[in-house]
Amino acid sequence: MKRKAFLIDTTRCTACRSCQVACKQWNKLEAEATVNRGSYENPPDLTPQLYNQIHFIEKEHGDDFNDFRWLFINRRCMHCADAGCMKVCPAEGALYRTKEGMVVYDQDKCIGCHYCVNACPFDVPRFDTQQKVTKCHGCMDRVQNGLLPACVKACPTNTLQFGDRDQLIAEAKAEGKKLYGENDLGGLGVLYVLDDKPGTYKLPENPAIPASILFWKDVVKPLGIFGFWGVVGAAALHYVTVGPKKIEDSSEQPDNGGES
Repeated sequence: MKRKAFLIDTTRCTACRSCQVACKQWNKLEAEATVNRGSYENPPDLTPQLYNQIHFIEKEHGDDFNDFRWLFINRRCMHCADAGCMKVCPAEGALYRTKEGMVVYDQDKCIGCHYCVNACPFDVPRFDTQQKVTKCHGCMDRVQNGLLPACVKACPTNTLQFGDRDQLIAEAKAEGKKLYGENDLGGLGVLYVLDDKPGTYKLPENPAIPASILFWKDVVKPLGIFGFWGVVGAAALHYVTVGPKKIEDSSEQPDNGGES
């Protein structure tokens, strides 16, 4: 099957947040208490009960503080082809990729180590009260039954699109649009059409898996495993060649009357 992807055209977004509501309804996610922080953005970040969030960005023009524009962007799991979360996860099957290319999770296999949080350059994974990973799973339960993801279905402005990744890219380029995420980390499963630089939207210019995480996975962890099995092998070799340590029978020792 050809890889699927989301295409999010931020120039079309009106911040209606239908995507947030639809996601909560479909996934039966609980409402959360929030406070007024002087912004219409609500909630202010992704949470275990919010898989996609509209981020509000106020951008000023010149020195006139009354002259500004709003930029909106839908934040969610990017479903990277080279996914750092999957690379570092020590629990087999806790994070895995579907045939459509989406990175999804199995909470029954999650051990709550939080390694995926440190490995994600987009700060996406969250953990619920049971210390189990949560994030956007691309509505694979809907997609694999011929339906669009709930957020895409609810979007009234066609900001959110979902379909064949190659086709979405080709159509966007034919319209002269520049895409964020086409080749990053092997190609993201969420592509953006931006109206400003990625940094304005709090997106990394060149997203990459943290080097410290790769060092741990590719160097430290293998050395640790090698060291463990090295000790086991040495112990086994000693047992075979020398035999188990024998404890001397004190009854066979000469009696020196308590004197050494």
